[in-house]
Parts: sequence; structure tokens; C-alpha cells
Amino acid sequence: MMHALHKFLLFHLLMCLGLQALGSDIINGKKVNEKLMLYMASVQNNKGHHVCGGFLIDESFVLTAAHCDKNNPTSVVLGTHNLKKVDDSMRYNVTRCKHPSYVSVSKGNDIMLLKLSKKAQLKPVPLIKAEMKRKEKEKCHVAGWGSTETGGKTDDVLRDVDVSIVNLEECKKEWAQPSIGIKLSANVICAGGYSTNKGFCQGDSGGPLVCNREAVGVVSFNMRKNCDYPNVPNVYTNISKYLPWIKKILKQKKC
Repeated sequence: MMHALHKFLLFHLLMCLGLQALGSDIINGKKVNEKLMLYMASVQNNKGHHVCGGFLIDESFVLTAAHCDKNNPTSVVLGTHNLKKVDDSMRYNVTRCKHPSYVSVSKGNDIMLLKLSKKAQLKPVPLIKAEMKRKEKEKCHVAGWGSTETGGKTDDVLRDVDVSIVNLEECKKEWAQPSIGIKLSANVICAGGYSTNKGFCQGDSGGPLVCNREAVGVVSFNMRKNCDYPNVPNVYTNISKYLPWIKKILKQKKC
């Protein structure tokens, strides 16, 4: 009880001080070495503007979030960390394969595959191979080109930040409190954005949560697009719950 009270008082103290999200895009992250994470994809609209993140999981498919479909993505950019340094060889037109059960982020199933118009000559990030429960406080990381602050502009340079896994039951309780009232799906993972100054922001949607060098989650949503911390935990789609669907599409090479 005292621990909860301390967290409550800390949250309100920080809000009264007007503390804002610091750092760039990925909150309090660092620039990614240009030779690393070349599996990262910038999901873009027909004007060539970044709308979401994504990640290469197969020579012909990028994985992202289903809610990114509302931005009508038509292509992805692969093979660069700086979105100001893009040439035609890095751009791939896409066909969207949104999960058939997706309705809204709060109801889950926030996952989508993008079939590339040509094969990518880059190394995909390995997916988790079987369903498993993530350990509380396990260190993972998330990367993206998202906003530098709540309501801010997206960044051109890829950044990455370490985040810790939050106990799912605790996460569900935080999101279900009366002031929020969201019942989380069982098919999610929570990490970062809670009693910490690290997490993701808008524009990072669709990017990977990577634990032990495997992609285990897809960036889904945070608290009312608020990137200021501490906050309720950030929510990711749990990839392991969708492995049969993913494998089926990869095998038949179409939606």
C-alpha cells in the first residue's frame, strides 16, 4: 500500500513540476550504430512520409501494427537509419495483410504484415519461436523514428532505448483503473513507460520489442498518446500469440 502511495505522490509531484518527455523520438534513447538493426523499416504513405515503424522478418515481409493501416501505407524504406538519406533501391511497395480480427488497439490483435514488392537483401530479425511468459523486469529494447515529445514531430535518425518488462497482471490493473477504464487483451506485453523515463512515442508504432535478440512484441499504444513519464505501462502486441497466422502467410506468400 505504501509503495502504491509513493508512486502516486511521485507521479503528481512530477506533473506539478511540469516535467516533459526528454530525449528524442524513442524517449531517452540513443542513436543506433548504422551497421546495426538494418531490419528496421520506415512504413510510409504515398507522399513518402514516415507514419509508422516496422521490421523485416523474412526476405518478403515486414511486420508492423494493424492500426498503422489507417495511414494508408504504400511503401517501406529499408537499409538506412537516416530518413533523409533514402534512394529508390531502399524503397519497397507493399501489400497490406492486416490481422482479420483487428478492430481497435484497445481490443488487441494490433498486428499487420506487409508483403514487399521485391525481395530484401538484408538480414531479418529472428522472431520468438514459441509462446513463453516474459520475466518481470527482463531487459529488452525498442527502436524507432517517432516523436521527440508528446505531440512533436518525428525524427529522421533511428534511436533505440532499453525498457523493462512489466508484470502483465499489474499492467492490466493499471490500465483498468477508473480514470482510464481499458481492459487489456491477453495477447499483449507491457514494457517501459511506467515509473521510468524510458519508452516509445507516436511514430514508433509497429516497431519491434526485442528481447535476447528476438522480436517478441510490436509497438501498439501508450496512454492517450502521452509520452510523458512516469505513466501507465506501454503496450505491445505479443508476437508469440500470432505465430501460426504469421507462418501461414509467410508460407503461402500472400494474405
